[in-house]
Amino acid sequence: MNLLALTLAACLVQQAPAPPDSVSEVQALLKAQETAWNAGNLDEFLVGYWNSPDLVFQSGGTVSRGFARTRDRYYQRYKAEGKAMGTLEFAQLEIEPLGATATLARGRWKLLMPDGQKPSGLFTLVLRKFPEGWRIVHDHTSSDDQP
Repeated sequence: MNLLALTLAACLVQQAPAPPDSVSEVQALLKAQETAWNAGNLDEFLVGYWNSPDLVFQSGGTVSRGFARTRDRYYQRYKAEGKAMGTLEFAQLEIEPLGATATLARGRWKLLMPDGQKPSGLFTLVLRKFPEGWRIVHDHTSSDDQP
């Protein structure tokens, strides 16, 4: 057996099963984000993200690295003068535990803006469990309006 096969086998043996409450905990995190957004509290919404320079956010053909850049992107898009956050809804959620400390979440986001526009799209999140709870470490979000 080669070294790669041995390493992979060791990782699989060491992989602990996902705790049964991981799905409900990730659902609760996403619900808390939805609630914070709809209350206009962007800082509370951002608590769901890993506060690290290693956070990755991909959207609209761009990659933002780090919590600060992700926060700045959200503020420029939804809190700058003349901008509105609207009402957020997450739908079609699929949460798939990948182990004891990693989860994949997929779904659809929908916004209802004050002017009646209804932007929407898809997202894929990778979450890790930290001592403070589950946090999004990678977010890939797309818009239905993008070509």
